Amino acid sequence: MAASPEAKQLSDAVLSFALQGKFPEDIQILPSVTGCDLQPSIDSLEDAKTKLESEIHVINEETKEDVSTWVRTAKALQEDIIRSKAMANEIVRQSEAPDTSGEAIETAETKVQFLNREVQYSQQLHEVLHRLQRATNLLNQVEQARDEHRILDSLRLLEESWNALDNIGVGKSCRAVRLLDVRAFELKSSVHDTFEQVWKSLVDVDVEKHIVTLNDTSLSGNMKLADAEIGLKSYKEMDERMEQLWRNIDAAIVAPRMAPKEKSLAKIEVNANSLTLVGSSEHTTDALLTDLAKVMKFLAQKLPHDLLKALNSHMMTDVIPRLLRDWLDAEVPTSLTNMDHFQTLITNARSFRDTLVELEFSGFDELTEWVDKAPMIWLGKCRDTTLNTVRDKLNQGIGSAHQVEKIEKQMVSIAEGRELANTGAGAAAESGDWNEDWGGDAWNEDETTEAATAEVEVPEADDGADAWGWGDDEPATESQEADPSKLNNDDDGADAWGWDEEESSTGPATVSSEKPAKKAASKSTAPKQAAQSKPSAQTRELILRETYSISSMPGRVLELLIAVLNDGAKLTTGNEEYALVAGTAAGLFSMPTLALALFRGISPHYYSLTDGGNMLLYNDAMYLAEQLEEFATKWRERDDLPARAKTMVRLDIDIKTLQNFANRSYGAEMATQKTVLQDLLGSSQSIMQQDDLEGAIEAGTLRIETVAATWEPILARSVWSQAIGSLTDSLARRIIDDVLELPAIGQDEAYNIASAISSATKLDSLFLPSKLAGTEPVEDEVAVTAHYSPNWLRLQYLSEVLQSNLNDVRFLWCDRELSLYFTTEEMVDLVNASFEDNPKTRETIREIRAKQPLSAPL
Repeated sequence: MAASPEAKQLSDAVLSFALQGKFPEDIQILPSVTGCDLQPSIDSLEDAKTKLESEIHVINEETKEDVSTWVRTAKALQEDIIRSKAMANEIVRQSEAPDTSGEAIETAETKVQFLNREVQYSQQLHEVLHRLQRATNLLNQVEQARDEHRILDSLRLLEESWNALDNIGVGKSCRAVRLLDVRAFELKSSVHDTFEQVWKSLVDVDVEKHIVTLNDTSLSGNMKLADAEIGLKSYKEMDERMEQLWRNIDAAIVAPRMAPKEKSLAKIEVNANSLTLVGSSEHTTDALLTDLAKVMKFLAQKLPHDLLKALNSHMMTDVIPRLLRDWLDAEVPTSLTNMDHFQTLITNARSFRDTLVELEFSGFDELTEWVDKAPMIWLGKCRDTTLNTVRDKLNQGIGSAHQVEKIEKQMVSIAEGRELANTGAGAAAESGDWNEDWGGDAWNEDETTEAATAEVEVPEADDGADAWGWGDDEPATESQEADPSKLNNDDDGADAWGWDEEESSTGPATVSSEKPAKKAASKSTAPKQAAQSKPSAQTRELILRETYSISSMPGRVLELLIAVLNDGAKLTTGNEEYALVAGTAAGLFSMPTLALALFRGISPHYYSLTDGGNMLLYNDAMYLAEQLEEFATKWRERDDLPARAKTMVRLDIDIKTLQNFANRSYGAEMATQKTVLQDLLGSSQSIMQQDDLEGAIEAGTLRIETVAATWEPILARSVWSQAIGSLTDSLARRIIDDVLELPAIGQDEAYNIASAISSATKLDSLFLPSKLAGTEPVEDEVAVTAHYSPNWLRLQYLSEVLQSNLNDVRFLWCDRELSLYFTTEEMVDLVNASFEDNPKTRETIREIRAKQPLSAPL
């Protein structure tokens, strides 16, 4: 049965007074108790009582342990207070008693001190309990804020709870403090987990779908992205979290967009809160810079300053090097083509740099340097490309050999022309009637004869005459020409060929200085003598033609160098199109020097992989030097070039260096072949001490024939004859020296030596005039080996002496040309070694000493 309104009104008033101690302001509105049912009021009080008991029970359960502690402490405190009061009353009583003794006073004082300490302890304990209660309350608030996703409040309250725990004044060993401390750390971890969930609602990166989302506020609405910075700092995760964020952004957006090898690239689209890869984009650096600028602006707009700063340190170290390496550097042209695009590229790169500056990013100094030094970067790219091209062409192989022709004109006297014809050097004249043209009747100043003759550059020569050695005035050495009638005090063919230098030592250092000379054969000094004695002697122009083999490398290198120099010339014309890189002209003009240096540095390795490679390298280097010299001459004569372009091409030193390099290659090959030849002849051991004397000489002869066959299709006839002549002369000189060193030569031994020497005469077949001229063999033609090997006739005479008696030796010395090839002391030693010491032998020696040798100076 429902209560009446009056009973309900009375019940509410009684309950309000019981719970809050309040009565209605107007008591007249209440009904009279005697006239109202009191049962509803009694029921309301009963319900309130039950509810209060339940709440007290819950509170007691939650704080039972603390309350029990507090109760026990309070009881102990109450007991101490009662005890203290009793003791105080006792002290007062005793102090009022007239019979109080000194001992009682002392006891009382002690009790007073004890009571004071107890009171202090009680007060401290009360304070500690109060602080424990405050810390507990703070931790409860932390838990509540965590549940409501109020992360900042949780962190703030957690910080306050730690401060409260630190200010309790009790060591960590106290169980209550220890429990609170453990609870605080558990709450910290729990709040971190909650913060992790909130962070994911703020920052979401889907790598597979290529979407990056940055929300300003969490899903619960209790945290902003700007507030997350405080949480990251609290957990000291700022750097770690930003690094991870960048890795995710890079994997989802930036790296796929910056993949240079991908054929199809998506473009970056920016929405209110997200970055997305959509559609397709142009595969150009300009489009990439535009997309990257979008990313930078989006991040700068969405991330707080400190978060952006932490992200920047990881982002720039990845993006900028990748941008330079894979995109900007790759689009730098390697020549003057696409200069317009290069200018646009620099403009866009500078604009991107300015965007980074405006957004207050840092760490892009490399980009700034690239933009500011773009012309030098272009020059460096051109240089690297040029050098790599040289390296790549050598890696691809030197290519197949082909023949080239060299033509040179020289003014020669009639005597020199006839000498060239006699030695076979001019047998292939274009006129077809060489011998007639050089006849006395046919000779006149208005005619020109073209002849093929020896022709190899000597770098030290200043002009053609010096290079050919026609103006030399040095005295003749002991090694003279074969024809005695043409001997005089002038220098011989050995000087022209540089044999005296190379033969002075068998060591590589000396031999390597060997240089091929321009003259085809060792010219007799008779023509020179005639020219010197008759300054007005008739001369005519001789066109020297010669073919030799080169690889495809000189053409490749020359084409590359000419292209570089032409680009350099364009930069000096003042064309606006090339204004950006006009200042690098000097760098382009110096590039051939670097390319040629690289060619000289690495080419020996690649040429060594081919038979006769050093000689082919000699040809290639010489040909390249000649072509560069011709190019330089034509360059200076061009009318379409400004004066600056003409003066900036300085190839003289490079040409000189290239010629020296060619000569070193030639000298190195000659040194190697002579070392091999000497090893076949017994190395440092005398040939005469070999068990198989004839076999050793035949091995050396076969080696020369093999090398001659290898070099024949490579070298020009003049160079080939010089080189093979030098090897032949080394063989002859080695045999002669070893024979002259013998203390005694028996008859059988002399026969064996002469027989072995005769086996080397097969080398004459290499020096037949028809072979040297490249024509058909002629019957009964005489080899001109002595023109290329000064010791060859000396070896022949040695063989004849070994097979002669004393009368023949005296005849050869006194009436023939033996004294042209041996000194008096050499002949005396040879006679003493070959014949017994008797009056006839001594008489022959006296006659030899009495005869003036033909080789002696006048």
